[in-house]
Amino acid sequence: MSSAQAALPAANTRIVNRWWQLVAGIIAMMAIANLQYAWTLFTTPLQSSLHASLAAVQVAFSLFVLAETWLDPAEGYLADRFGIRPLMLAGGFLAGLGWIGAGLAHSLWALYFWYALGGVGAGTVYATAMGNALKWFPDRRGLAAGMTAGAYGIGTAITVAPIAAMIASSGYQHAFIVWGIIQGVAAMAAGYFMVQPPKGWMPPGWAEREAAHVQRVTTSKADLTPAQMFRQGSFWLLYLMMTLMAFSGLVVTAQINDIAQQYHVDKVVVAFGLTAVVLAIQLDRILNGLTRPFWGWVSDHIGRENAMFIAFAIQALTILVLMQLIGHPVWFIVLSGLAFFSWGEIFSLFPAAVGDLYGRTWATTNYGFLYTAKGVASIFSGPVAAMAAVENGSWVPVFWAMVIASAVDAILALVWLRPLARRTAEQARQMVEMTAPAAGRAASH
Repeated sequence: MSSAQAALPAANTRIVNRWWQLVAGIIAMMAIANLQYAWTLFTTPLQSSLHASLAAVQVAFSLFVLAETWLDPAEGYLADRFGIRPLMLAGGFLAGLGWIGAGLAHSLWALYFWYALGGVGAGTVYATAMGNALKWFPDRRGLAAGMTAGAYGIGTAITVAPIAAMIASSGYQHAFIVWGIIQGVAAMAAGYFMVQPPKGWMPPGWAEREAAHVQRVTTSKADLTPAQMFRQGSFWLLYLMMTLMAFSGLVVTAQINDIAQQYHVDKVVVAFGLTAVVLAIQLDRILNGLTRPFWGWVSDHIGRENAMFIAFAIQALTILVLMQLIGHPVWFIVLSGLAFFSWGEIFSLFPAAVGDLYGRTWATTNYGFLYTAKGVASIFSGPVAAMAAVENGSWVPVFWAMVIASAVDAILALVWLRPLARRTAEQARQMVEMTAPAAGRAASH
């Protein structure tokens, strides 16, 4: 079949330009980003209003991440099975409702419920948009996954200042409600325009370029179901690695405001009338967004494992230096930004690896299972990290745990993941060769 013929089925979809599909996913991801990345702005006023400890408040963050991640497999299955538009509309609605409810909550238990509900919505949008990107871009999987995940990372950059200002002027409840409405409507509007590629669709010219792509990136030609994926050692190694790196980044995501307070840089005005912590959050979100398409693009050219090794090693070195210079406001801003730049790429490299190794058909569901690793990491990066810091009177033990997790991951990428990925690809090739003759015999009859 020619590349032109392969593209014909797309004409039957409502929106045939795959780049517009990517843009719609990016807008939806930006709309839900504040639920995770602006959370740190609310922890202090929540402690005061609810008369609760930091560890107790951070339970809400862990519940959000757990709900966002652990329901992803079911949400991914529904998207793969029935289409993505209903999932996107429901996800956007629940994400907005989660923040509105958090603004109306007058107890910890109410906060836990509403923020977990917001996690269900955010996870639905995240899993569906990411899976759609993987399906539309088999030829640029790292870049497409990176741009989609990057939108989730950078979405808060343009809203963190107005949210912080609204909290200061009108209170955190008002900020929750107003931005909950804005974010929910934006995510639903973007999701309405999203469709999956038709079955069997491939981008024009992909057949001619596929061989060269496979030489750079370990790729399987089989579509593995979740059950088949679970039998691959490569999946469980990816799960361990994502858990370790997610822990490293989520500590900074959830705790940066409280870390800044302990090291007395939170109220230091650095530039433009903004404090070090607000500037750090803005820079963090920008770099957290840029790192995902950047490393995704890099991995498309040098391979996933090589990109992982470089990025994870940079993260370990960054946290080491941050421990030495964290009390200096400017270095606090720069190094916390670099920490985001060298960890946020996991949300482009790991979904791309899932698409590479386990195929497109069940990409949304399969990545949903891997994404639950982030939920596991949130337990340790939220309340556990907060309790460890309180018990020790310092964040240093937590920082050392981040260094070790990142360094171990860097080594695993080259020493263990690379051979396991090649084994998975070889087993998939054998699976295709075994099923192809059987399919041919069935067709002949």
